Amino acid sequence: MSDFKELKETAYRSNMRLPELGLVLFTFGNASAADRDREVFAIKPSGVPYEELRVEDIVIVDFDGNVVEGDMRPSSDTETHAVLYKHWEHVGGIVHTHSTYGTAWAQTQKDIPIMGTTHADHLTQDIPCAPPMSDERIQGDYEEQTGYQIMDVFEDRGLSYEEVEMVLVGNHAPFTWGKTAKKAVYNSAVLEEVAKMAYLTLQINPEAPRLKETLIKKHWERKHGDDAYYGQEN
Repeated sequence: MSDFKELKETAYRSNMRLPELGLVLFTFGNASAADRDREVFAIKPSGVPYEELRVEDIVIVDFDGNVVEGDMRPSSDTETHAVLYKHWEHVGGIVHTHSTYGTAWAQTQKDIPIMGTTHADHLTQDIPCAPPMSDERIQGDYEEQTGYQIMDVFEDRGLSYEEVEMVLVGNHAPFTWGKTAKKAVYNSAVLEEVAKMAYLTLQINPEAPRLKETLIKKHWERKHGDDAYYGQEN
């Protein structure tokens, strides 16, 4: 029996949530779950349709991108996941999709602006769009460089990956993460919904204003602040 049975099951459940939530079509995406104590993560095998995916197909990879366990080739995006896990120590799960609205925004090379309180319930910043990578990076280890491209935009803008758990990669698609794989999947669904809302808002009114700071602060703090009152007490 695999030493990574529970981790594989977590990754499997996370991957299967993506088509359930309408975030992937065919094989357009992947999710991974990390075991930080053992410095490994479980990820979907490359090119396997979701309806055919089994727990035992999930591949275990270390933070350098080396396969530790599994008979199948891991996702083509494995190196991107590995870079983020290796450098961002509080990430426990990562999701990559080509969801329609998130990907459309990525293809415009524009951030998703914070225009409403739904967005502010989850983060206080625009969702950043990393610029398309240089030709030199593209011609190198493309998937590994995608990880560094994500990290670079956070460093350049002074953003915290623990506060902003999502990004667009220019001309590519969204990536999200969280302390757990379940949270990464949740963030992926949030990104897609916020992307859709922002698109529709600007279709209705191309001059629609950005959400004002007092509302951003209020909606963030009522859910995440020291005196948060959203939801039920534990």
